[in-house]
Amino acid sequence: MLYLVGLGLGDAKDITVKGLEAVRRCRRVYLEAYTSVLTVGKEALEEFYGKELILADREAVEQEADSILKEADVSDVAFLVVGDPFGATTHSDLVLRAVKLGIPYTVIHNASIMNAVGCCGLQLYNFGETVSIVFWTDTWKPESFFDKIKKNHQNGMHTLCLLDIKVKEQSLENLMKGKKIYEPPRYMSVNQAAEQLLAIIQNRRLQGEEAEITENTICVGLARVGAPDQKIASGTLYQMSTVELA
Repeated sequence: MLYLVGLGLGDAKDITVKGLEAVRRCRRVYLEAYTSVLTVGKEALEEFYGKELILADREAVEQEADSILKEADVSDVAFLVVGDPFGATTHSDLVLRAVKLGIPYTVIHNASIMNAVGCCGLQLYNFGETVSIVFWTDTWKPESFFDKIKKNHQNGMHTLCLLDIKVKEQSLENLMKGKKIYEPPRYMSVNQAAEQLLAIIQNRRLQGEEAEITENTICVGLARVGAPDQKIASGTLYQMSTVELA
């Protein structure tokens, strides 16, 4: 049996009772370590769960999924995901692979930012399409997420913006040379995301477009939702570019 277990948003104790029972009876337990992070490390989870965890990075999940599913047809294997198991499309792919191989699976859900965002006071029914704001580079500065935010705004809807995480990423130089050297982890902050949005607004103005979303559009920033030290701030987009929620 393959178990996909949501871990919630805070720390080791956010796992459900059903999820913990599944983890403790599994022969192998993988911890997905690239779409989101908890406020505690792998060691704290291992101590609470009473199981050794195998870190599964993007490469392992997307390119070596068969190794995760190995022998799951004759023994129990758990795949742990921060938040809810279906918060990322990669995990749906793992389920499809299991079905194709005839491996039974069970999903154990948990809280996700997709519903916990309601803690900021905005009604979940009034959210439109969720977007991801990615880190820009010197040569790659996509703006597609801004167009989706704009469309939601036109429809009178809020937009949940998920901020980029870079874990075990290679530089272009090392990637081209085939060197397995990885950059330090990076986590986009609210003010970094706001700065990129402001840059897009400025670019659109230079192109003659007067965006409906401006420096004065009201935004809400959230950090570490579900943790004891979670922070929430509201203000204009310009004010969000100066806020510090670390």
